[in-house]
Amino acid sequence: MMLVFIISVAITIFLLLATLIALVTGEDRTEVRLAEVSAAAPQTASTSLINTTPTTGLGRMAGQVTGLFKPIRGIITGADADLEYKLMLSGFRKPEHMEIFTASKLLLPVAGVVVGTFFASNLVIALLIGAVLGFFVPDLVLSYLVTHRQEKIRLALPDALDLLVVCMEAGLGIDQAMVRVGDEMMLTAPDLAEEFQIINREQRAGKPRLDAWRSMADRVDSDFVRQFVTMLIQTERFGTPIAHALGVFADTLRVRRTQAAEEAAAKTGVKLLFPLVLFIFPSIFVVTLGPAIIGLQKMFQDLAK
Repeated sequence: MMLVFIISVAITIFLLLATLIALVTGEDRTEVRLAEVSAAAPQTASTSLINTTPTTGLGRMAGQVTGLFKPIRGIITGADADLEYKLMLSGFRKPEHMEIFTASKLLLPVAGVVVGTFFASNLVIALLIGAVLGFFVPDLVLSYLVTHRQEKIRLALPDALDLLVVCMEAGLGIDQAMVRVGDEMMLTAPDLAEEFQIINREQRAGKPRLDAWRSMADRVDSDFVRQFVTMLIQTERFGTPIAHALGVFADTLRVRRTQAAEEAAAKTGVKLLFPLVLFIFPSIFVVTLGPAIIGLQKMFQDLAK
């Protein structure tokens, strides 16, 4: 009981401090709206999130919370540069995204401990499980978002290449074609369209074309995108027709996508083996052999009489 009391007091003090910080850092709705409007333009990958002030109220509140744990922030979340890169891979590039993720990494273990206090029968185990789950859930969610975004870009890349070929055969250059494809695919493939638009903004800011393409490969960190960027760089250097190279590369991606689907289908039988053995076969044996076993048992009982 003493342990529960100490934990409850610590959690209460922590929540009171967080509420006080939220009240002190509260700002006028007009100021919040002006900050959101001023931050509406998406950032490029060259803009670092480290030591950048969040612009939204939620981001500032998260920054105040993480400021309380500044001495142990690096131990809990790791290096800020690595966290920034992971957030960039998942599509989060604003300054408040880093602060919100760090705050969730710090607060979720506390929430897990609070939930664990309701399991009085196994209190210590529940507290440990709640703290561990709260600590690792943000990392798991971030890893899932990174993988999901890379997969969506991979699936949308062949269609985007076909549109690039059509635009270039109609007379547009590679830069104008990327802008056009980015606008057309904003609804069907927003992640890839955003990458094309970032390339356009970087080139308009004065970044060389090859460096902008390499930055796209770093932002996505996918083998398919790296091969696409390498192909663009080679055609740019050697002067080969880009439209023809894009068409061939799009066909190659479709073949590889089909092969990946066939490979996944071939693995289905092996993956179904363990559920069949562990769950379905025992039920079949009970249904088919159960009546026979009961009949034999009754027959032996009658013979024994």
